[in-house]
Amino acid sequence: MNKRFAAAVSALFLFSLAASAKLPPPSDEAKVKAEEAKTKAAETAAKETELLTKSQDRVAAKYIQAQKTKGVIVKPTPVAAPAK
Repeated sequence: MNKRFAAAVSALFLFSLAASAKLPPPSDEAKVKAEEAKTKAAETAAKETELLTKSQDRVAAKYIQAQKTKGVIVKPTPVAAPAK
């Protein structure tokens, strides 16, 4: 059974190599569209990160305020921004 499995895996590997070798290079228009999509995705990710950060800050502020009313002192740990 191991020989059959190895044969099947090697056949799939060879087939995938043959299939990928037949793909034509992308056209200039496709390259431009891909670059625009990449830029748009990066902008969307930046906006989502900003919104997430603001939301987390609001939740943390509410938690700290709730703990203050209970008489507990909360010292939040500063978190450095991720390096780009």
